[in-house]
Parts: sequence; C-alpha cells; structure tokens
Amino acid sequence: MAGKDNDTKNIGKYLELAILLPVSTMIGYAMGYGLDKLFGTSFLYLIFIFIGTAAGIVQLVRELNKMT
Repeated sequence: MAGKDNDTKNIGKYLELAILLPVSTMIGYAMGYGLDKLFGTSFLYLIFIFIGTAAGIVQLVRELNKMT
C-alpha cells in the first residue's frame, strides 16, 4: 500500500509541473487582456503573456531543482 501512495504523490507532482507553464501563461494573458480593456490599449496582453511565461519557467526550474 505504501508504494501506491508514493506513486500517487509522484503523479500529482508531475501533473503539477505539466500544468504550471500553460496556466501561468493563461493568467498573464487574462491580466493583460483585462488591463487592455480597462485602459483602452492593445499591447498589454503581449507584455503580460511574456511575464506570465517567464514566471512559469522560473517556478518550473525551482521545482525541478528541489526534486533533484
């Protein structure tokens, strides 16, 4: 039974890593889109996509370094 719990934890950890980058990019896009609508601009979504992607990559590298 202990091996099954360990497998479940590993699946959860790897699933978190797989979802981290797309979710952070989508959150950056959503924030930029909202600010574009609020301020009447059309370029903030691009900036926030890059910020969200960079934040996701940084967090991904941190998590991978913790695992090794």
